Order: sequence, then C-alpha cells, then structure tokens
Amino acid sequence: MPATRTFQLRTMSMGTVQLARAVFAAVAALMITFTADHSAVVGLSVFSGFALVTALIHMLAAWLVAPAGWRWPHVLLAVISVITGMAGGVPAWRSTPLFFVVVIAWGALSGLVELLAGLRARRQARAGTAPAVVADGARDAILIGSLSLALAVGLLCVPTTYALNYSIAEAGSFTLTGITLAVGIFGAYAAVVAVFLGIAGLSPRSRSTGSGIDTAGTAPAENEGSA
Repeated sequence: MPATRTFQLRTMSMGTVQLARAVFAAVAALMITFTADHSAVVGLSVFSGFALVTALIHMLAAWLVAPAGWRWPHVLLAVISVITGMAGGVPAWRSTPLFFVVVIAWGALSGLVELLAGLRARRQARAGTAPAVVADGARDAILIGSLSLALAVGLLCVPTTYALNYSIAEAGSFTLTGITLAVGIFGAYAAVVAVFLGIAGLSPRSRSTGSGIDTAGTAPAENEGSA
C-alpha cells in the first residue's frame, strides 16, 4: 500500500506539472492570437513571460517531483528559460533580430535537452530501471522536445527582412513581414504544446512502461488483498 500510494502521488504531481505548462502555453497562444500587432515588441513580451513562468515550473518540478538522478533536465530547462526570458524582457533590447535569436536559441537548446531526457527515460523504462514518474513522462518529453526543435527550425526558415505587400478588396493594402510570420509560428507552437500537455496532464497514467508497476491491474489486486 505505501509504495502504491507514493506512485500515485508522484503521478499526480507530474500531471500537475504538465497542466501548469499547458495553461501558460495556452495563455501565450491566446495573447498572440487575439493581438493584431505581431511586432517584435509584442512577440518578445509574450515569449519573455512564457519562458520565465516555464522556468519557475521546471524549478518546482526539480524540487518537488523529479526523483534523484533525474532533476538535471528540469534544472537545465529552467536555466535556459530564465536566460532567454530575461533577454527578451528588456524593453530597450526588443527588436526583430533579437526575437529570432532568442526564440531560436530557446527552441533549439530546450528542445535538445527535453528530447535527450525523454529518449534516455524511454530507454531505461524499457530496461525496467527508470522510476515510475520518469517512465510516465518519457513520451511527453520526446514530443515536446521535438516540437521545440521544430520551432527553431521553422524560425530559421523565415527571413528576418521578408516583406510581402498585398491588398484585399474593400479592406486596403497590407504588408506581411518576417516578424509577423515568426510571432505567428511561436503562437502556433504554444497552442499545440498547450493542447498536448493538457491532454497528457489530464490522462490517467495507468501504466508505467518497464517500471513493473501497473495501477490498472496489480495495484487494485494488492489493495483488495490488504483490505
């Protein structure tokens, strides 16, 4: 019973981490979606808040959720998010080149850390040596890490000086710029991450791959026996 209860509490804590990340990713996505101004100033303002709150969540996860030997991904992700979030939070520095540099760096570094941590967790889960909470989060880390790397690659493909003039009948003339596309790409990334992490955080973790614990089968049997 104590082992099963500990497993359930840790799973609940990881679900809380995922939900917290999903909520603030959704806030970032909504702020960009419902803001007509997709300038570097707005983009960096939203990114800075998103990155700093994400860093806080990772710090809490490293302290309260991650088992010994598995705190390093959260610590590294927190450091990366703090540095890039603070760089984007200085009003005097906010410019189109800085948005590209900061968000690409954040996406590449955080994506690489999360992807490598997820792959390592999955490998150890298959070998049966990963803690339950780590095994449960392996797939989530792999996907979010891949999405963050895709964000960096997508922004690298957008020219910072891109400008396309177009007009809409009875609406006027407009200009589609590189920073408009870049901020939109970040908003789309935040929306996808929010949806996935929201689903992951609300989904019951009935099995821990390779951990030897199955709350859908073994645990109830043990509870019945102990009762």
